[in-house]
Amino acid sequence: MEMLLTELGFRALWTPELIIALVGVAFIYSWFFRRTNAGPKRKPLFFFLGLAALYLGWGSPLYVTGHVMMTLHMLQMVFAYFIAVPLLLLGIPQAWYEAVRSKLAFKPLRLVWNPICALLLFNGLFSFYHVPAMFDMLMQSPVLHSLYEWVLLFTAALMWWFILSPLPSSYKLPDLRRIFYIFANGLLITPACALIIFAPSAMYATYTDPLVWANVMAYCLPGGAGPELMLSAFGSPESLSIFEARIDQQLAGVLMKIFQEIVYGIAIGYVFKQWLKKEKLQDGELTISDVPHS
Repeated sequence: MEMLLTELGFRALWTPELIIALVGVAFIYSWFFRRTNAGPKRKPLFFFLGLAALYLGWGSPLYVTGHVMMTLHMLQMVFAYFIAVPLLLLGIPQAWYEAVRSKLAFKPLRLVWNPICALLLFNGLFSFYHVPAMFDMLMQSPVLHSLYEWVLLFTAALMWWFILSPLPSSYKLPDLRRIFYIFANGLLITPACALIIFAPSAMYATYTDPLVWANVMAYCLPGGAGPELMLSAFGSPESLSIFEARIDQQLAGVLMKIFQEIVYGIAIGYVFKQWLKKEKLQDGELTISDVPHS
């Protein structure tokens, strides 16, 4: 792995175009936030942490090394869809949500803007992504892979919207049902993790077949470098990986399940905090010291 990181150039490792795009988004966000004075000071912190997590999921050396080890690929997925998305949603001020809602009323999204559809879309697409034939096909098609990642990001945002309810006036689920909703998400993602963990052999050609791997890695290299360069320089992904392919695959599934449980556990705590705050407001017992700070 160290040899790979040494040989690849700056652009392949650090994805500077993504850095520029995310810095641009951060600049626009900061400008609007200062002009509108839209919310608590912690909002920008959440948003900037979300951008950083998205960069770790979609760029950085983690993206390239995720083509060598499935364990690192799963860390990408955790950063992009289980850490970045909720932080970005929490980082957007409520006033901005209200402004968009009042103008657009989410009419173009009504077909999918409901909890059940969001639940099935995200978990279905996430599981389908990790079907071996689908995974290997997407990894060898940069355009389709990028499109799939954007669709997955959108469905993750839908799913997290109904968990976090960042706009209180748009609650679709009572608090107790939101907790059951989180458990349902955990259950629906379990079959994909189980398939990866308990498969009797390594399933993904991306991590076992030198020709497929070289073809996948060639898309990460600037300047149109072909797969022949990867084959001649490194031979195979298993020669670079820390673990044997099946062990790496099993560890990837275990890590995804563990991190998903941790993130959903934090989400349950967040929902309880919102629930307690609303109950105290309704009972007229809320004081400054009672308000939970996040």
